Formats: sequence, structure tokens, C-alpha cells
Amino acid sequence: MPMDADVQTHARTLAQRSPDHLRVGPFTVRYNPNWSLKYANYAIPDQDAEPTADDLDALIAAFREHDRLPRLEFLPGTAPAVEPALLAAGFTVENRAPIMACAPGGLLPPKQVDSLTITEPATDAELAAAALVQHHGYGGTGEPEDGVAQWLRTAARDGGVAALATVDGVPVGAGGCSVPVDGLTELAGLAVADAHRRRGIGAALSAHLTATAFERGCRVVWLEPGDADVERIYAGIGFRRIGEKLNISLEPA
Repeated sequence: MPMDADVQTHARTLAQRSPDHLRVGPFTVRYNPNWSLKYANYAIPDQDAEPTADDLDALIAAFREHDRLPRLEFLPGTAPAVEPALLAAGFTVENRAPIMACAPGGLLPPKQVDSLTITEPATDAELAAAALVQHHGYGGTGEPEDGVAQWLRTAARDGGVAALATVDGVPVGAGGCSVPVDGLTELAGLAVADAHRRRGIGAALSAHLTATAFERGCRVVWLEPGDADVERIYAGIGFRRIGEKLNISLEPA
């Protein structure tokens, strides 16, 4: 199976394992009732799906019924008929993001960061600290929703990885690798506090998460970099492009 199909199967399988997921026509909807962030709520088409207009109407209605933005994240090559159907239905492309991956032999060591400590959060206080760093790192204010810490807790409990980075005891970064499926895991939710960026913490945290995933038996770690600068950071520790993911949504009328 091509790597893009592997990655798409991994994402779809995790969505289908969630107790709150929805099935609408040829789509699996990843729905997070306790986390309204749009990046935590999206649909993934089945392999080679060919949705009808009725399928898309039902999909849009399902998102709106659950007070979520109608949105999809998927690798277009795994379902070529879906993007044209979405565009015809009024969806707008948010961006086309590169997908990167790393296998055990390709991981490179990051530069050392003074006073940096990376641990796996286990207590409620540690998970809350990691969730707060992630929440603020992605532009949130105040306290994070319950779903942020729950994602980290689930990943660590079910074979994935969670990590909290501190400098002199102060939480400065967090992230995780999702529950593995057939040896694949996604490095996601990586965030570094504003005041500590551009010091190598993101690279060190990413390398730690990736190495730990390999130690736990994963054969591939994949991710979606947020922008070109972030892509260069991941490339510096051995990640390479393997494809492209489409992020597409339907804004309110």
C-alpha cells in the first residue's frame, strides 16, 4: 500500500475508534464534543469514495447539528472524486499541507538546549500544564477545553506518546504521538510557548517524541507541519515529504 494510503488509513481508523465519531455516507466524522477547535473536528472520506450531492448535504447537516464547521482533512490521492464534489458544493480550500514522515533509520539528533527537560506527563497537574501550553500555542486564551488534556492522556495510555518540556521547571512545550495503527503514529499537537520559541525546543521535543514512538515499536511517524518554517525544523531532524493533505471547509452562508 502506498504511504499516503497508509497515513489516511491511520487517521480514519483512529477516528472510527472514537466513541463519538459519526458515519455519514462515505465519510467518517471525527467529532470531539469537549473540544470545539476546528482542527479537532473534521471528516475523512473512505478510500476511493465518490460522494453524491445527497451525501454532502447529509454531511453538512451533521456538522451543523453538532455545532461544528463543516470541514474535511484528507489526502486527495486516496479519494480523487471527493475534492471536485466538495468544490461544487461550495467548500473552500483552506490550504494544501505537506505530509512528512520519518522511519527509525532516518531520525537525526537535534541540537542540545540548555536546562531543557522532557518528561511524559502522568498526573492531572502535568497533563493540565501540557494542555495549557498547547492551548496557548495554538492561539487560545484562558483555560483549555477538556478535550486537549484528554487527547494526551489517551495517547499515552494506549501506546502513543505524550511529552511535556520544561526549562528550569517552567512548562515551555508539549506534544504527542497518537495511538499507533499498524505501526504508524501521528506526531501532533506540538506547541512551544511564545517566549521560548526559536531556541531549538520544538526540534528537541519532536525528536524525543519520535524516538520514543520508535522505542515503543512504531515503524513510521508522520505529521503535518504548520508552515514552511516548521517544515524546515522537522526536515532538520530527518522528516521527509511523502505527500499532500487537503484542508477544506464550508463557511457559514
